[in-house]
Amino acid sequence: MAEVGYSDLTVSGQPERKPTSRLSRLLALPAFQAWVANTPVLWRFARYEGVAMFDLVAGFCHSQVLQAIVRLRIPPLLLTEQMTADALARAVQMPTDRMQILLDAGVAIRLLKCRRGYYRLTLRGTALAGVPGLQGMIDHHDVMYRDLTDPVAFFRGEVETELAAFWPYVFGAGGASDPAVVARYSALMADSQTLVAADTLAAVNWRGLSHVLDVGGGTGAFLCALGAALPQPRLTLFDLPAVVPAAQQRFAAAGLEARAQAVAGSFRDDPLPTGADMITLVRVLYDHDDDTVARILRAAKAALPVGGRLVVSEPMRGGARPHRAGDAYFALYCMAMRTGRARSAAQIAALMQDAGFSQIKTPRPRRAFITSVVEGVNPD
Repeated sequence: MAEVGYSDLTVSGQPERKPTSRLSRLLALPAFQAWVANTPVLWRFARYEGVAMFDLVAGFCHSQVLQAIVRLRIPPLLLTEQMTADALARAVQMPTDRMQILLDAGVAIRLLKCRRGYYRLTLRGTALAGVPGLQGMIDHHDVMYRDLTDPVAFFRGEVETELAAFWPYVFGAGGASDPAVVARYSALMADSQTLVAADTLAAVNWRGLSHVLDVGGGTGAFLCALGAALPQPRLTLFDLPAVVPAAQQRFAAAGLEARAQAVAGSFRDDPLPTGADMITLVRVLYDHDDDTVARILRAAKAALPVGGRLVVSEPMRGGARPHRAGDAYFALYCMAMRTGRARSAAQIAALMQDAGFSQIKTPRPRRAFITSVVEGVNPD
């Protein structure tokens, strides 16, 4: 078989392989690295890169320290008072010497501070204790960690991931027949919705709306946040029958009974309710493949009047500029779920355009690790 050269392998007319630069090959030489490490002008750069590489290597240990601190409920214990390692050890029934190691690791990753033997929360640790849903999201990550035990097999698609079984709700009405499954899913999603709602509300112009339909909105956490911020529009939630009672209870507790309703149905199989001048899809599309997403978007367009708007809000990849949240976390998470995939704002915009939407906007996200937004208009 003849040897294949760079010019023989192409994708869309472009070579599949290109030689690396001379500088890249030079940087990889051990002798060059040793010279950099011993050159005063370049030493700081070498040290920075070395620390960054070590952080990547040690990242799994850091995440396990975080999960242990969450599962032992150390942040709530320290939220109102400072405690010694011995007191914390007694509170969670752990040997003091092992608790000391865990707490010092917490100091190292800047969740905790220690002064004169007393541990307290840092600003980061206080956020961990106070942000709704954050501890719950961290607590369930052991499922994903097991899925990534063999990362090569995972990326090759050879792993029967546990995370897919953790979220059976996304498979539609059939996956949501167990009330315990629905309750687990809904509670976790609702608790983590606070920050998503805040960033979505900040990214979109909501003035002048008369009726908002939230599709796949679970127990109504996003609509409750929207209702608290905007007193005018009517609010409708459309989700599976098993979710509707909890949504109605949430609306009642928020004092929104007069202008909020929950309608039962499946966006995979049923037409969407009409009458809204805006439809929101908050953390919905990344749970599904492109064919399902195309059906959802077409259904949204069919339900909207001329000039009606569609808002998609969910974690997104960086596209031409990959970033940690979208490309080194949510992309992997969706692969493990095996039902959908994380997409860039440009990819979602293209799917919306294919479904018939126009005037598509992709505002810069406040916090890409929370959510990003794509908005479009129904032109006809």
